[in-house]
Amino acid sequence: MGTIRYGAKSPDQLRNRELEATSVQTWATTLTAVYETDPDAVAAVLPRPLTPSPEPLVRVTIATVDIGAGRPPFGAGTFSVEAMHGDLVGGYPLVMPMTTEQAVVGGRETFGEPKKLADVTLQRDGDTIRGWFARMGITFVEIDGRIVGEAPLTPDRKRTDFYFKFLLDPAGKGFDADPSLVHCHREEKTRSVLKVDGEVILRESKFDPVADLPVRKLRWIEFAERSSKQYGEIIRIVPGEWIRPFVHQRYDDLSVIGTD
Repeated sequence: MGTIRYGAKSPDQLRNRELEATSVQTWATTLTAVYETDPDAVAAVLPRPLTPSPEPLVRVTIATVDIGAGRPPFGAGTFSVEAMHGDLVGGYPLVMPMTTEQAVVGGRETFGEPKKLADVTLQRDGDTIRGWFARMGITFVEIDGRIVGEAPLTPDRKRTDFYFKFLLDPAGKGFDADPSLVHCHREEKTRSVLKVDGEVILRESKFDPVADLPVRKLRWIEFAERSSKQYGEIIRIVPGEWIRPFVHQRYDDLSVIGTD
């Protein structure tokens, strides 16, 4: 009898899989924009114990990620607001569109990332650069611009994102257990950065309502090549009633179907 691939994995196989799922270094080509939005809008999307940072900033990243090992690149995106947990400033993603099931499932189940399957496209034609997210037939985020020159390399850095990890109760009454607040730390290295002159376009979507955080002032747009290695840690358990009103940030609210 040959190997039964659904059978139990060996300890070495388990260690290799866990390492790959949590700390593999990847290179990505990224188009990133940071803009100022309304402070009240940022405050409205943050569950406790997160609080707004001193500046109402939104970060939009559209990327093509190369995970190596002969596997094809995939599209990945993040739409996040700047937030704080205590004195730590980080990002709180509202939606993380991904083009592959593997990227969605691994991120949601391991870290609690709000990932969803979507069309994530990044195109460059000479100095013209364009990227977008599309779901449910709507291109709800787009960055259009033109490369205008080189920028200094970003020093090696560590960035932190905040996630809430939970499972819904199969009886439809909240959660299996109280959610965990996860800090996900990313160690980044940069090998090229180009300045971009352009705009961020947000379009109305019932399922991905990023248009509620309008662009008030564009800070910057850049086109870069970066490597990232991430690891997460559970910081604390939070009461389910703090997170339950925000579950629709991760799961599509189907009650909006048919509404004007």
